[in-house]
This record gives sequence, structure tokens and C-alpha cells, in this order.
Amino acid sequence: MEQMDCCFTQENRWFRYRACAIIANGSSILMVTNPMVDYLYSVGGGVHHGETAEEAVRREVLEETGVAMQIDRLAAVHENFFTGLMADPKRLCHEISLYFLMKPSNFKDVRAAGVSMDGMPERLVWVPFEDFGRMRVYPGFLPEIVLNQIQQVRHIVTKG
Repeated sequence: MEQMDCCFTQENRWFRYRACAIIANGSSILMVTNPMVDYLYSVGGGVHHGETAEEAVRREVLEETGVAMQIDRLAAVHENFFTGLMADPKRLCHEISLYFLMKPSNFKDVRAAGVSMDGMPERLVWVPFEDFGRMRVYPGFLPEIVLNQIQQVRHIVTKG
């Protein structure tokens, strides 16, 4: 049976529930891009119906990097409101993402293995913390999460 993401579209509105990984190595974070976009985004993806967010982030990390990683802890809940999705620049989007810090891993085995939600091959990029302010990288708060090591879960709302 095909797995279904927890998302829906109603008229020009789109909602999605995501589980995302914060994979840091030194002063860089592993991000993803694909040929259809001009920005970088977090490793992760849609939570399947009946799947926990923790199960989803472990699955997504394995699918996108080829490496099974363990979760350190839940670091942030991000409510993201934005306009424009793929071929529909006027679509009103609302995304809830849970961001998990992942435990250090054997990064030499990391390789791009994923596909985007529209079927495009994904490419992995290590982005230095200082480039988050200079490049189109979403979400931009990831270095702050890694650097500050705040133990409580952060609630972040972005309206863009």
C-alpha cells in the first residue's frame, strides 16, 4: 500500500506536516536542493499518515543521505506561512515542521539518495553557518539552534 503524506490542498491553500533533520558537522549544516529550485532546504519531508514524526525523520534521513542516523532530541517546532509552491506562485501554504537534532554520524558515507516531492533528484550541500545569511537557505534559524544548544524546544513562526 502506498504511503500518504499528512498534507492536503483545498482550493488555492496547501497544508503539510513535515519532520526535518538538523545534521551538523563542525560549523556546517547538511542541506538539500534540486534542479527545480534556486534555494536550499532542510533534510526531511512529509510525515506519512500513521507515522510518528521521529519515525518520519529517521526514514527521511536514510532516504535522502543513505545513512541511518539516530535522533538526539526535538529542537524546534516551526510554523511556516508562505506563498508559492512549485508551479503555483499564488498558492497559500501553511507548513508545520518538527526539527530534530541528529546525533553525530559517519559523514563520509553521506550521499545524495533522495528525490523531491515533485520527483526531482536531490543534491546534498554542506552549508557553513555564516552562509545562511548570504544564501537562500530555508529555514535560516538552523545555525542558531546548533550554536545556542538551548535544551528546551523552540517554537518559531515565520510569515513570509
